[in-house]
Amino acid sequence: MKKKKQGLGRGLSALLNDPSTNVGTTTAKPSIKTQKPASNIGAVIELPINQIEVNPYQPRTNFLENELQELAISIEQVGIIQPITVRKIANGSYQLISGERRLRASKLANKKSIPAFVRHANDSDSLTMALIENIQREDLDAIEIALTYERLLHELQLTQEELSKRIGKKRATISNYVRLLKLNPVIQTGIQKGYISMGHGKALININDTNQQLRLYKRIIEEGLSVRNTENLSREIQEKEDSPKKENKTVNSELPNYINSSINGISKYLGTKIEVKLSKSGKGKLSIPFSSEKDFQRIQQLLSKDDSGAS
Repeated sequence: MKKKKQGLGRGLSALLNDPSTNVGTTTAKPSIKTQKPASNIGAVIELPINQIEVNPYQPRTNFLENELQELAISIEQVGIIQPITVRKIANGSYQLISGERRLRASKLANKKSIPAFVRHANDSDSLTMALIENIQREDLDAIEIALTYERLLHELQLTQEELSKRIGKKRATISNYVRLLKLNPVIQTGIQKGYISMGHGKALININDTNQQLRLYKRIIEEGLSVRNTENLSREIQEKEDSPKKENKTVNSELPNYINSSINGISKYLGTKIEVKLSKSGKGKLSIPFSSEKDFQRIQQLLSKDDSGAS
């Protein structure tokens, strides 16, 4: 038994209310027609490549050359296994709905025609199908998925809850992806290039200050911070953002002035929140938290600088 491919959930038919059609698949097994019937709608035909226009709604513009070359070699050896999907437009031409990688690779393989499933679709349907096929790809990064969900919400004019029901994905899943688009563009690029994970991005979203976001983003890369470390540091930054007045008053009002007047400066210098405990006898303890080995080494270097500079 073949495993069912995991995509958006219930597939394109749920979006378009068309139970007979799912994106990129042909449930029936129609024979390929080399001659045009009176109406090509619903048929798989061998279509001249020069009659096919690319899809202006294609959400993906990055096609890796080496992958296209590999697919072209496969097409030369075994042909097209899965037909592309097109719609008929004016002047006897066809517009691609899904399958641009197959079309590009077929051109590289010098193919003159390609099997194509012809369906009726308006502009809105064409965009939706292109988006659905895009998001079903296994090699998409989190930002590409987020942008696709955002376009589906916008183009179909749905709420996240409504889209969730249509495509069979949890609303929280859709929300988590879409929220990534609130991140600084530099951080979004970092997720796309694999410098940080989606988990890191979710932790950074909660920081309102863009500059603070970027500072922590750089620390993640430089120190190799885990998602948990990032969440903890993000929480500390949020607490400072949410209660700036408390931060100015330091840890508690029972601390003497000689501690209150200095502790904020020490915390700022070390880049971490310093904790102070003071007994009734006047003895105290100064705690310097760190999030990783690299963070510990960073603090150690700062303290070493003070030691080496002492006379």
